[in-house]
Formats: sequence, C-alpha cells, structure tokens
Amino acid sequence: MNGGDGTLQTIVFGIGDELFALPIGVVREILDHGPAFRVPNAPDWLIGLCDVRGLSVPMVDFRICLGLPTAAVTPATRVLVVEADTGGERALVIGLVVDRVLDVSTWSREAIEPLPDTGTAWHSRHVVSVLRREGGFVGLLELDGVLAGMAEILAQSSTATPVAAVS
Repeated sequence: MNGGDGTLQTIVFGIGDELFALPIGVVREILDHGPAFRVPNAPDWLIGLCDVRGLSVPMVDFRICLGLPTAAVTPATRVLVVEADTGGERALVIGLVVDRVLDVSTWSREAIEPLPDTGTAWHSRHVVSVLRREGGFVGLLELDGVLAGMAEILAQSSTATPVAAVS
C-alpha cells in the first residue's frame, strides 16, 4: 500500500486483452514507443537501448517476459520506464514495452484480493494480487517478480550454444 489511508495507486496498462498494474512508485515515466539501438546477440526480449534524458535504458518486450507472442508496434504502444533498487550502487532502470497505458488508478483495500487458490502448487512470479475493476480484473505486478522473470529468461537463453567469436 502506498497511500496513508490504506489505498494503492497504480499505473494500469494492457497487454493483449489483459490488464495489469504496477505501483506508481516504481514507474519513473511513460514514453511513446520509438526506435531502439539493437544490441547484437541480445536475447529476443531485449528490443535494444533507448535514450531517456541522457541515460541508456534497455527496452524490454514485456509480452515475451509474460510468455506471450510479440505484437506489432501501434500508435498506442508505450514504454513504462521503471526503476528498481537492486542493492547496487545505482538503481536499475528498464523500459517495459506494453501495448497501451490506460490510467492511474487508486485502489481501496477492499479491491485488492490475494491470488485465488487453484488447488495446485501454481504460483505466479509476476502477478501478486488481483484488483477488481468494473466487473473485470487487473493483475497487480511486483517489479521484483518481473525482474526475476527476466533474469530466469536470460539464464535460459544463456545456456544456448554461444556463437564462436571471429578473430
């Protein structure tokens, strides 16, 4: 909760038909999608680097991180520039590419529900709670879980056979 009154303020965004939210405190800014400098031999989910006020920021295809297929960039595509404290010298800043940004929403304590029990050991490393919104649901994400998912994908891609260096 980030409101003194027990409320939670989030940025709500869409990926495909689903809605997700991140706490507003981790979102540094929202940008229009633009061209990126493609990094050679980067994993598929790393679109490239973009310039954000003089800082080189990695742009990540958040669809791939969620296990969804890529989609074409549209006029509604946005980059959520998020900042995570990783315990290092400086914060980790990443641009998450999403299909669209809807709004900033404030959620009451009653609107925030735990993930439902599915009767199995299933858990999501991304979605930590479910938010009720006008007859539908929004998946509340935790940035640490998002970053852990990206690290897992990177670890999987790094087990592939490396390309030999050219001398």
